[in-house]
Amino acid sequence: MKKLWLFLIPAIFLLSFTAVKHPYHVGSVEINYNPKSKTFEITGRFFLDDMENGLGKKYGGSYHFNDEKYKARINDVLPKYCLEYFRLKADNQFLKVNYVGYEEDQESVNVFLESEPVVHPKKIEAAVSFLYNLFDDQINIVHIIVNGERKSEKLSYPNRYLYKQF
Repeated sequence: MKKLWLFLIPAIFLLSFTAVKHPYHVGSVEINYNPKSKTFEITGRFFLDDMENGLGKKYGGSYHFNDEKYKARINDVLPKYCLEYFRLKADNQFLKVNYVGYEEDQESVNVFLESEPVVHPKKIEAAVSFLYNLFDDQINIVHIIVNGERKSEKLSYPNRYLYKQF
């Protein structure tokens, strides 16, 4: 039941607030091991306005995901932002993580990352601090999935570290 709540909480918050300033600062990060490519596929999902404001605070200026004229600017800073606020280790080795891209809708943005290959990871460590530069009440729900086994944890500011054994 706890795992269900860890999944539902960010989904409810991310999908239930439309055109209203949301009272919660929550995001979700899924770190999914793909045994075919031997990489971790990472998806972060955040409120659109929160990520725009986080980028603005970090790099200055305005960022608007749903405005085509900001696309090049976002693609310039979002990879840097992601690589600063997300780190991944497997079996005590830091993994190089590459920015893949993003998708936005009216209320949220999905950010996609992918790790370098790693064979049969057993111990996963992550440092997840998305939007900690903006909110001192930010919550990031993190799901790590290896070989179909899902382990989840809620990280609340300032806690950013997660350790899971598989």
